[in-house]
Amino acid sequence: MSIGKLYIIPNVVSENQVDTIPLQVLTAIKTTSLFLVENVRTARRYISSLNLGVTIEDLEFFLLDKKTPDEEISRLMQPLLAGKNVGILSESGCPGIADPGAKAVEWGHKKGVRVIPLVGPSSLLLALMGSGFNGQKFCFHGYLPIDKKPLEAEIRRLTTESNRFNQTQIFIETPYRNNQLLKTILSVCDNSTQLCVARDLTGEQEFIETHSIGHWKSQEIDLHKVPTVFLIYAGS
Repeated sequence: MSIGKLYIIPNVVSENQVDTIPLQVLTAIKTTSLFLVENVRTARRYISSLNLGVTIEDLEFFLLDKKTPDEEISRLMQPLLAGKNVGILSESGCPGIADPGAKAVEWGHKKGVRVIPLVGPSSLLLALMGSGFNGQKFCFHGYLPIDKKPLEAEIRRLTTESNRFNQTQIFIETPYRNNQLLKTILSVCDNSTQLCVARDLTGEQEFIETHSIGHWKSQEIDLHKVPTVFLIYAGS
């Protein structure tokens, strides 16, 4: 019996922007009936919004999030070994990029499953592309510390490493803390350090601008509750 394929399926990064999803992804979804997802309700809604002519009730959805234990992942992936295609669907953007889908992909490689990553929007890569910063050397740090002193120390460290290694530093924050994070960045970084703010990528409130810290201090921008990617560059 042949082994099924494991599709790595991108989601939109801004709500309802389904025109950012390529045809290849739509075709893969139509040939897949079992999905591992971070949120079953929103995954069902996403697939319904694509208008593929599939019956949602005929599809199977199982939870795969950061709390899913390894033994549960093994159980969820068994249909692959029986010849059934499985799709890993991110809550936003591309699975495996700041996303628990990597656990399932790792399992697939160990079992000889064919892993097929599909092209789609990634807020991190879109932000890097739009920043004008070094795309040869970059590092994504996820979420920075919440408390003020550790946060300030981390921003200083990232700025120092950016200068030392000519590296773009990328990070995100829970949307309701965006404005607070921006304020901290502006208070900690030198005026000459470059900062890119990439808000609501592909969405109606999309905003991508790169300026020096000194310039940003004279601007007013509201990032509250809007998904935003921050990029710092202090290289030469």
